[in-house]
Amino acid sequence: MKNKETLVFTIIAFIVGILVGFMIGTKVGGGGPVVTAPPVQAPPVVNHQQNIRRLEELLAKEPENRNAWVQLGNTYFDSQQPMKAIEAYGKALELDGNDPNVLTDQGIMFRRMGWFDRAIANFEKAAEIDPQHAQSLYNLGVVYRYDLQDFPNAVKAWEKFLALNPSGPGAEQVRKELEFLKSHPPIPAGQPAPSAGQ
Repeated sequence: MKNKETLVFTIIAFIVGILVGFMIGTKVGGGGPVVTAPPVQAPPVVNHQQNIRRLEELLAKEPENRNAWVQLGNTYFDSQQPMKAIEAYGKALELDGNDPNVLTDQGIMFRRMGWFDRAIANFEKAAEIDPQHAQSLYNLGVVYRYDLQDFPNAVKAWEKFLALNPSGPGAEQVRKELEFLKSHPPIPAGQPAPSAGQ
């Protein structure tokens, strides 16, 4: 009988201990069990050098592999190596010069090198090959607007871009740019800029 009582008291004490512990934990913890967010995983690290090596080995065996040249150009593009990207895209374009995506990517690399006339030529050719190629028109506007300060040509390129892409990526930004350009006409060469008081 004594053992039974001891067992009952032990069980009751155990339950009371759990309840007290839960109540204290709830008060201290601010109203409930602590839930932690799952750890955020970093995006996978792309080993550009490994990809470059693999593609170069493939191209040594298959120099006419246009797709591999494009991939190599893209890898150089992503790893901030504009000159090498230009060369790889050039090889792809030698095999097929009518690819508006490759022309546009090479044009972006020309721009990064400061070769704005070559960038413009690429973007214009891409838009000529594919009149629906909005990305080439977007980039054409960027070069005219930011690199050459040629606002009228930037407006033309971006109006064509919006006609093709009225609500897609970049459309809202281009609308704001056009609004600014149209409300701030360029000052003709040789004419002094107005002062703040005029």
